[in-house]
Amino acid sequence: MKIAVLISGGVDSAVVVHKLQSEGHDLHLFYIKISGENGEGDCSAEEDIEMCNLIAAKYNLPLSIVSLHEEYWQHVMGYTLETVKKGLTPHPDMMCNKLIKFGFFEERWGKDFDKTATGHYASVKKIGDKYYLATAKDPVKDQTDFLAGISQKQLSHILFPLGDLPKSEVRKIAQEAKLPNASRKDSQGICFLGKINYKDFIKRHIGERKGDVIEIETGKKIGEHSGFWFYTIGQRKGLGLGGGPWFVVNKDIPKNIIYVSKGYDTPLQYGKEIHLSEPNWIAESPFQGNETEIKVAFKIRHVPEFHTGLLERDLTTGNLWLNSDQDVQGIAPGQYAIIYTPDEKLCLGSALIVSRSKPATD
Repeated sequence: MKIAVLISGGVDSAVVVHKLQSEGHDLHLFYIKISGENGEGDCSAEEDIEMCNLIAAKYNLPLSIVSLHEEYWQHVMGYTLETVKKGLTPHPDMMCNKLIKFGFFEERWGKDFDKTATGHYASVKKIGDKYYLATAKDPVKDQTDFLAGISQKQLSHILFPLGDLPKSEVRKIAQEAKLPNASRKDSQGICFLGKINYKDFIKRHIGERKGDVIEIETGKKIGEHSGFWFYTIGQRKGLGLGGGPWFVVNKDIPKNIIYVSKGYDTPLQYGKEIHLSEPNWIAESPFQGNETEIKVAFKIRHVPEFHTGLLERDLTTGNLWLNSDQDVQGIAPGQYAIIYTPDEKLCLGSALIVSRSKPATD
């Protein structure tokens, strides 16, 4: 097959190149370049490109460096800032995959190839005439929650060669193949942003506005913050409060107030009902006919563990919600619930979290 391989300079995408070439495929490597906010260079990106050149040279493959700078800052970071301004929690990694890697890249370059391959930890399974997103063998590295916004058309054109490998095996392959980045550390942070300080980024674009931090049980002011947009429901770190642990449990957007609660066991951290909207079913709706509830597994953040419960819908209003079997910590409106089959093997899609409650009925 003629395959476009998206590489980042990291060990995962390098092992993808090694595997696919050993299988005899015709490969063309691509590095998507996203410059800084004003288009200036980034030293971490320069290191990544240098590593990509070494991989291309080792396997005697063509490498194209393509820019999606404007598209990224308009569509991904624009979405992020607008979401934060509303007091909601964004999911830029999901948008990056949906709009940049498998959106603009596919439309401009990937379409000329049989498939596009990446180093994501996930798998693609074809069942009948539908393509399904399947979870990776390594539950800690599984990235289906970052991919749950893509479409059936996008998934049908993607290869994830690392889906059946644990991370330890990927490192072993890299070492045995003497890849130049075999020991390079995995990247952290938001898709493409590298070493950027997220709080500083938000501050530059939205600014600061002092507000009160209030203990929700007592109504007592226990501190100040610099703007509700810096905080998300369920957050514990970075609050600057002594005698904790303290968790953000609510926000009053008009009054710029952050409500916190102390301790790991406070019930205000948790909920069992999650109101959802804007579902994206990658293959097809998991509901059959007039079903109003189905058993599912789900996640609301990037962790290995799943929750279980019922996904329910109202056929009259179209309302959709999760009724969890377990208490769920830190349900943050603006984030996404990622929906899986009960056996946790297939990712069915995603839906936007509206609130920590069952939708109201008229």
